[in-house]
Amino acid sequence: MYIIVGLGNPEEKYLRTFHNMGYIAVGDVADKLGVKFAKKECEAYVAEAYVGGEKIILARPVTYMNNSGRAVKQLLAKYKASPENLVVIYDDYDIPKGKVRIRPSGSAGTHNGMRSVIAETGVRDFVRIRIGIRDEEVNIPLINYVLSEVKKEDYELFISACTRAADAAIELVKGRSVDYVMTLYNG
Repeated sequence: MYIIVGLGNPEEKYLRTFHNMGYIAVGDVADKLGVKFAKKECEAYVAEAYVGGEKIILARPVTYMNNSGRAVKQLLAKYKASPENLVVIYDDYDIPKGKVRIRPSGSAGTHNGMRSVIAETGVRDFVRIRIGIRDEEVNIPLINYVLSEVKKEDYELFISACTRAADAAIELVKGRSVDYVMTLYNG
């Protein structure tokens, strides 16, 4: 069993913000697997799918970004899933806009949502799929930037990045190694 969590904020007003890249990408995973977020449990909207006979739980926490770890902890407990089968997709200001980077473990960096996931679960060894959002031309405080809407001229770039992140997540749940998926999608 795998749990794929897309970090973001649940309200409509956050839909096209940088902080919702994880929500968009996990939505792309659901679309590609032909499932919908049909129920709410563990403080998240949840969809269930199967890939090669393996159960996949897709989740969008409703806890807001800074408390995402609560939902992740509950999902791991409910489904008795190991953190090694957890994939978290999120925006990352430390990566240039439109780039996708996959890592098998690591720190939270500047990301409060990831800080929450690590604090609540007590583990750092789970796969992260990070979608770069840094724009060198923008000079506003980080909190204002991540909650701002993606510029129209950049929207297709970010939609493409979310699609690549979704494809990477699907490759992982098909049993591809993290190293293999990193060679395909990092860059």
